[in-house]
Amino acid sequence: MMSDGKTSIQRMNIEKRILDLHHYTITPPKNEKDRWQTYVKPEGGKRKVIRDASYDGLMDKLFNFYFNGVSYDSLTLGHIFAEWIEYKATITDSPNTIRRHEQHWNKYFKEWSSKKLKTFDKLELQKQCNLLIKKNSMSSKEWQNVKTILSGIFAFSYDKGYISTNPMKEIKITTKFRQIVKKTGKTETFQTDDFNSLLCYFESSYISSKDLVWMSLMLDMYLGLRVGELSALRWCDVIDMKYLHIKCEEIKKSQKTPDGWQHICAVVNHTKTHTDRIIPLVPAAISILKRVRTNNSVINFSGFIFTRDGERLTSRQITYALEKACKDLGISVKRTHKIRKTVASRLNAGGVPLDAIREFLGHSNAETTLGYIYNPLTEEETYNIVAQAL
Repeated sequence: MMSDGKTSIQRMNIEKRILDLHHYTITPPKNEKDRWQTYVKPEGGKRKVIRDASYDGLMDKLFNFYFNGVSYDSLTLGHIFAEWIEYKATITDSPNTIRRHEQHWNKYFKEWSSKKLKTFDKLELQKQCNLLIKKNSMSSKEWQNVKTILSGIFAFSYDKGYISTNPMKEIKITTKFRQIVKKTGKTETFQTDDFNSLLCYFESSYISSKDLVWMSLMLDMYLGLRVGELSALRWCDVIDMKYLHIKCEEIKKSQKTPDGWQHICAVVNHTKTHTDRIIPLVPAAISILKRVRTNNSVINFSGFIFTRDGERLTSRQITYALEKACKDLGISVKRTHKIRKTVASRLNAGGVPLDAIREFLGHSNAETTLGYIYNPLTEEETYNIVAQAL
């Protein structure tokens, strides 16, 4: 009931929210024998009259109608999370997001599941959040990811009428976040020596195995594509062997089944930003594509460029090959996205305008591109440039 276990302020706030949703007139009794009354209309049904001897009683019935009669006192955060994640799944196109939320909930908030929602006022929630950060030695970025869940379930609770105010909007984090190592050109890019070593490794590996995974990596060293875009390239995307039309990508879908999460890879007709782009092919990239075409006895114009045993090479297979190359060469293991940052950084070091780099990478804004630019040169190369400039 709306009046059970609630302060007068809570009742007033919830009454206001009921009236915001309720569009029918509330009629007071005309005499002592009459009752308060109004109408409600169930979804897909006809309107019906509801009555009660008191105004508060009528509000209780409206509360039950609009908010499913949930008992405020019995709600736990575990109940709210389950209800919120079910709702969240209906409004997002990314099952991966749902899976990640569930993983974070189980990792960080399992102990909170049995806690009553009503116990979390601003001060209690603030205390628990600061303790959580301290206990798990979170960085600021980790906290922002985890905070999404709490913000979601408390906003959901407010919208459902379970709470009269949203305490997440008011909490302050005073615990110091774990400091992360600052990113540098050495950590984020393949610097010149490693870049050249990888190209030689890819070349020799392709010659000995004829596995196109090595050619895909070699090509990406000159294009900086997202690995999903690289995996999804078709011959029809090559325009006159001068340009490349980037319009598709491989995505990873997660589907929840009775046996757990199932992961599926599929090619979709859009990129990450849902915008296609046409990029120029530099001579080295043209040479690689010509070699792939020449060495393939059968070329299907609409088929994928990089295949293995007749099947499209997946992002995971390309990533695994890069990791193997790094380990074999004894250099720092980096994922395929570091190739993308390497290309951006080399273009910047070569004097290519920022906006041209943005278009080349397919970013929506230049701020994102700036986050990809580091110094890809060796210390000796950097010193020579500095010495020449000064």
